Amino acid sequence: MKIPEIYDYLIATRRQMWAALEKVPAEVLSRPLAGDEWFPCLKDLIFHIITVEDGWLNLDILRQEPVLEHFPTLRDAEEGAACDVKLEVLLEYWRAVEKRTLEYLAELTDEELQRITAPHDEEPQEHLFKVDGLLWHMMIHEMRHTAQIVVLLRAQGIKPPALDLLWYLPNQQH
Repeated sequence: MKIPEIYDYLIATRRQMWAALEKVPAEVLSRPLAGDEWFPCLKDLIFHIITVEDGWLNLDILRQEPVLEHFPTLRDAEEGAACDVKLEVLLEYWRAVEKRTLEYLAELTDEELQRITAPHDEEPQEHLFKVDGLLWHMMIHEMRHTAQIVVLLRAQGIKPPALDLLWYLPNQQH
């Protein structure tokens, strides 16, 4: 599978995850996660997934303003403050990031995949990456954290959606 196909899979699983999350009580999504210094609540983990895609694509690959700049409530929030943000705001931000990513992927070329770039905030630029690798990192990063969300939902007695790639693949029966 190529990057656009895997991103289509991510979109399909997002829709399922979003539908599941919209049924979860707000207090569960904002509840502190025991012993987690990185992500104080599920909503903060969700926010992290979105900002990583926004940052890698817009800041590091395209060198343009991130979508986050158009969401002042989120942009100005302090670390962990996503726990107090409504899920609808996070999903609106996620849809906007997804839209920009889809626009970029629609124009993606083999030459662009081979282009070398570096993290926008790294001085001196010690780490150089091909765009291809950064896009794969961005997508796998989301898959890993989505799996964490699934486990965290299960731990709270909430049935998560089945998001395995297997269920997305076309059936090959003849």
